Amino acid sequence: MKLEFYGAAECVTGSCHILRVSNKTILLDCGLYQGKDEKERGNDGFNFDPKEIDYVILSHAHIDHSGRIPLLYKKGFKGQIFCTNATKDLCEAMLADSGYIQEMEVEWKNKRRRRQGLDLIEPLYTAAIARLSIYLFTGIPYNTTMEIFDGFKIRFRDSGHLLGSAFVEIFIKEEEKDEVKIVYTGDVGNVNIPIMRDPTILDYADYLIMETTYGNRLHDNLNSQLHRLTNIIKETFNRGGNVVIPSFAVGRVQEILYELSKLRKNGELGNLMVFVDSPLAAESTKIFEKYSSCFDEETKSEFDDGSNPLKFDGLIFTNSQEDSAKINKIQSGAVIISASGMCEAGRIKHHLKHNLWRKECSIVFVGYQAQGTLGYNIVNGAKKVKIFGEEFAVNASIYNIEALSGHADRDGLIQWLDSFSKKPEEIFLVHGEKEAEESFLNFTREKGYNTRIVRSGDIVHINERMRLKKINSNSNLKNQLIKLLDSIDNIDEMNKELLVGKIKDTIKKFR
Repeated sequence: MKLEFYGAAECVTGSCHILRVSNKTILLDCGLYQGKDEKERGNDGFNFDPKEIDYVILSHAHIDHSGRIPLLYKKGFKGQIFCTNATKDLCEAMLADSGYIQEMEVEWKNKRRRRQGLDLIEPLYTAAIARLSIYLFTGIPYNTTMEIFDGFKIRFRDSGHLLGSAFVEIFIKEEEKDEVKIVYTGDVGNVNIPIMRDPTILDYADYLIMETTYGNRLHDNLNSQLHRLTNIIKETFNRGGNVVIPSFAVGRVQEILYELSKLRKNGELGNLMVFVDSPLAAESTKIFEKYSSCFDEETKSEFDDGSNPLKFDGLIFTNSQEDSAKINKIQSGAVIISASGMCEAGRIKHHLKHNLWRKECSIVFVGYQAQGTLGYNIVNGAKKVKIFGEEFAVNASIYNIEALSGHADRDGLIQWLDSFSKKPEEIFLVHGEKEAEESFLNFTREKGYNTRIVRSGDIVHINERMRLKKINSNSNLKNQLIKLLDSIDNIDEMNKELLVGKIKDTIKKFR
């Protein structure tokens, strides 16, 4: 039994890890790289043969966790994909949308390549391939234990990050060996955010694969940040401008609508005009309404009473490109919510093109901005940026409201971890930039956790670690043995056999 780490290792996108057990190969997430991660690592290939994957276990629908599943299918994967029911429905919309974006971007690039006499390129996958991959999905309700194959069971627990998002509990029993429980967090949800329930408290994990997106940062108080958003909207309208909110179409859009609905009902924003310019956001909002049973008690009670907090007077969803273009003729008094959240693709780039250079406008970011993305550059003080190859001055007021993030901050991660009944044997840190991971590594070690940062290509041998639990020697010896075990796959076959023999002999001496 071993774990292999490939995506979201020392970065925040492209989640992809492999678990090998009982001659089966299980993929934990299969996400797209974005921003600098895409430029450095690329999305068109895998570090493994997709045909060898038996199962995919998907933590949630966000594209940095699910976005390469259609490519996996295109390259030969024909196994089963397990996720929650809501994640399956969201992926049906999101992956087709991702395929459409891939097609449109390649079409635009190929026009230039034709003029330059270069060979044409093809998209990673199309919307049609994305739709076909959905036939491999199997939805499982929360808190239901399901045996995938003999000795291998999984259970999804609500992680509070996104509709359908889950902590993945994996129970493995190989022959006469003790059962091992591995937990994969996917993304740990923020507490007290609109609509979503707080992350589920788990009892224990022998080994934990844990995200660290905000491992070195703390969020501001949500209520104070919502008051700040209200003031931003009022001040921007008074200046004669628009408020543009780049947002992930699934999750953040619905949470923003919920809060704007409350502010409007309270009379704080009057006759507010809100445009949600994203067909995906419109479709995913309908899916949210379908799964109102998954909401927190406050939101669920509103739906049970017959009201819909995701709809209000003045809210307009646009679908066609023509309707989207009309929004850009509005000079003042509009809140424009559009995808993508990191400003890398989609209609948001058109709205930035028309508003970013206007000093009377405001751009409000409400989600994580990965390094190398257009959103990251704007948030971090760029004076000029390129959009569709044209340079624009950043004259609008720029705001970043992280309290609406779907990710737990450092203290939220620690509070969730401290709720375990016992400390995991080992914690593998993923899904974080270098600074966040290193900060969280030091923070957890100070609290007595056995934590390590994994890098792309790292291999961890679980069975040998379980044997080491029985060694009653000092921790230095154990750590030395672990380092030797993890180096096994990096040497040739002859030396590997010798090294394995030495390690086993050493373990026997200290049992």
